[in-house]
Amino acid sequence: MAEVQVQDKGEKGGKVRSKKQNTRVDMTPMVDLGFLLITFFMFTTTFSKPNVMDLGLPAKPKKNQPKPPPTEIDLTNSITVIIGKNNKIYYHQTDKDGLNVSSLQESNYDREGITKVIEDAKSRAKDQSKFTVIIEPTDDAVYKNFVDILDDMAVLKNERYGVTDIKPWEKAVYEQKSGGK
Repeated sequence: MAEVQVQDKGEKGGKVRSKKQNTRVDMTPMVDLGFLLITFFMFTTTFSKPNVMDLGLPAKPKKNQPKPPPTEIDLTNSITVIIGKNNKIYYHQTDKDGLNVSSLQESNYDREGITKVIEDAKSRAKDQSKFTVIIEPTDDAVYKNFVDILDDMAVLKNERYGVTDIKPWEKAVYEQKSGGK
């Protein structure tokens, strides 16, 4: 509360002076009000919800069902993307025998990079409805780059993609191309 303090000076005669009033504001209720407001806004605000990327995974096979045969992917209907170290990305459309340092191409993550490469490969595919992107992150890859590739799949509306480990023969060529470990 605000209070006024008045000093009493003795009457000694002479001039009549006006009394100076000292004001002092008690801040205790203001602090209480501040904490009440902070508490109110903490309980009534909506915290930002994390953005979640939808990742469609196949259903687990049932125990009594036979295992389906392995699917062979036509190389003209697919592209393999290898996520490497130092924000590098490599791609190829060849098999084990055709992959070498010169056939493993390097790209980057911008619109004119891997996105354009995937669009071009899809347009050249024999059956565009079965075009598949095989994503293979290496042990040196950064999580952000993996998410960027998944974002590209959403932007390109490419629903057929798979994430798998890099094969040993691809890893050998990748290490030669990237300069080793």
